[in-house]
Amino acid sequence: MRIREPRRRGVVLVVVLVVVAVLALAAYAFHDVMMAENEVTQMVGRQVQAYSLAASGVADLRVFLMQDAATQSEAGGRYDNAARFQAVTVVQEEGETDLGRFTVVAPALDTEGNASGVRYGVEDESARLNLNALTWIDTQGQALGQETAGRDLLMALPGMTEETADAILDWLDEDEEPREYGAESDYYSSLSPGYAAKNGQLETVEELLLVRGVTPQLLFGADVNRNGTIDEGEMEQSGAALTDTESITTGWAGQLTLYSKENNVTAEGLPRVNLNQEDMQTLYDSLTAVLPEEWAVFIVAYRQNDPYSGSEAGEPYSSGELDLSQPGKTKLNQVLDLIGKKVQVKFKGAEKETVLQSPFAEDLVSMSTYMSDLVEQVTIVPAEVIPGRININQAPRDILLGIPGMTEEIAEQGISQRAPDPGADATYGHETWLLTQGLVTLDEMRSLKPFVCAGGDPYRAQVIGYYDDGRAASRLEVVLDATQQPPRVLLWRDISHLGRGYALETLGVSASGNTTSQ
Repeated sequence: MRIREPRRRGVVLVVVLVVVAVLALAAYAFHDVMMAENEVTQMVGRQVQAYSLAASGVADLRVFLMQDAATQSEAGGRYDNAARFQAVTVVQEEGETDLGRFTVVAPALDTEGNASGVRYGVEDESARLNLNALTWIDTQGQALGQETAGRDLLMALPGMTEETADAILDWLDEDEEPREYGAESDYYSSLSPGYAAKNGQLETVEELLLVRGVTPQLLFGADVNRNGTIDEGEMEQSGAALTDTESITTGWAGQLTLYSKENNVTAEGLPRVNLNQEDMQTLYDSLTAVLPEEWAVFIVAYRQNDPYSGSEAGEPYSSGELDLSQPGKTKLNQVLDLIGKKVQVKFKGAEKETVLQSPFAEDLVSMSTYMSDLVEQVTIVPAEVIPGRININQAPRDILLGIPGMTEEIAEQGISQRAPDPGADATYGHETWLLTQGLVTLDEMRSLKPFVCAGGDPYRAQVIGYYDDGRAASRLEVVLDATQQPPRVLLWRDISHLGRGYALETLGVSASGNTTSQ
């Protein structure tokens, strides 16, 4: 008898359905993976493009800084110029929200000179304390009878202690002798792991974290994303235990630099006349090319003779020829040494000596007339650049108070009267406006002048490259040295990992663009 096999046609159908389902799921998963990969690729590409936008902004800023001061001023200046530095369009694609832009930002200053808000321009590095100039400042202060000038300047930083200040100075100076409260290699070598003190100039501000007493909270404050303000959650994120508003915002890093310096040239870019040069004929010829003859005669006569200290009243220069073959006898410590002095000189062919009055009188009316021309054209520093002096027009109150010779009264009056924008008022183009405006005496200005200036030439800025749709952004922090042309990049730091830092509304977008927050 033949046994019939069971029918299995339905099993094949089930198998086919399972296979189809598995293939469909695999295809769906593959589609999702490919879509995700495509989106990631697009985002990476857009991020690279955003970096290029920021780099374009740096290049544009360098071109702007290559122009002379007058041309920069005509274009709106470099201090706060939204028309020139905000939402500059570089790329325009199909949609309006695909606009690629860059914006150049720097911290705005409040009435105390502290960071408060945003402006569209650059920050003068001379408004910061130059760590690499501290030992020089300390030496200059000692020459003026201020034995702790470097420490006093550091003590102006919020939260600074004498122990930490001296430790920083010991880290910078060349010897291994610890200061009163300092620390040298003996201390650092006892740590685990041990290391030696730098005993030289810093390469980055962050190197201070190796110095005894310097913590990340003190150095960086609570401004985790480095945009100059405390955003929601940053205090908790940073773990900062600080109460001072400015130190919470930026920490010491926002007030420190390694780069400040100034060109020792006139506004036209010409070298100033070095009053302490050796050849008197060259000195006289150089002076008469840019200054009145009366001024040139008195300056050369001052160099060839000691200042007159007798009782004779003296007279203004009217005529007479100097013997320019005679060498210089005395040198000036600073340009202000010429003010209110007299000099006794014997002109060629004269029977007796003449006591000349200085053409640089001590009264405020006279000083306001000649001072700007004098300090613009002459110098006692032979170097092409002067490093480390502090910009009294933009430095915060804390930094001002640390300057050797600065009093709280002078600082308060200076802050209330100064013009932070260097192009706003020519009155503030030289540091001697403190004197001509009657804020300090001549002796006080002499004490301050080695340490202060009215502006430097390296500039710091953050340059943000972004798209109006808010999907990609890149942020660069740069310092550009305009003491040479084209300006040299001293610092190029990609801080994109800290986020865009600023709302799109602040950076600038089109009216119909997406304005998502930072």
